[in-house]
Amino acid sequence: MPWNKNDYPDSWNNLDPDVRNKAIEIGNALLREQDYDESRVIAIATDKAKQAVQKDDQDTYQIKKHDDGWQLIKKGSDKAIYVEDTKNDLEEKAKSYVTDHGGQLEVYKEDGSFDQTLYESKNSSGN
Repeated sequence: MPWNKNDYPDSWNNLDPDVRNKAIEIGNALLREQDYDESRVIAIATDKAKQAVQKDDQDTYQIKKHDDGWQLIKKGSDKAIYVEDTKNDLEEKAKSYVTDHGGQLEVYKEDGSFDQTLYESKNSSGN
């Protein structure tokens, strides 16, 4: 049975409207494409919707090599939030900062290539 904004599982009543709408979209797609039990679809759609909406709401911060060591910057900005001599020292400060600001953290290698993304948000389970 397809769900819509007026007819959806009771367990989605207290979800944020953006998360609920995403869960409806994902749930309907799963019901069409997979042979899952409805209760399983509800659980999967809820989890995936929370992840999708949370990522859209997060600012991204980056750890990159800097002339004076390593810097933490907000993506799209040139202004350093923190500068430290070593990457390890900066990572500790950056994780706390990103957690406090509900963002995600992209870490780059010394050569400038991408290394990994860390989700340290208060609203995230971590990665």
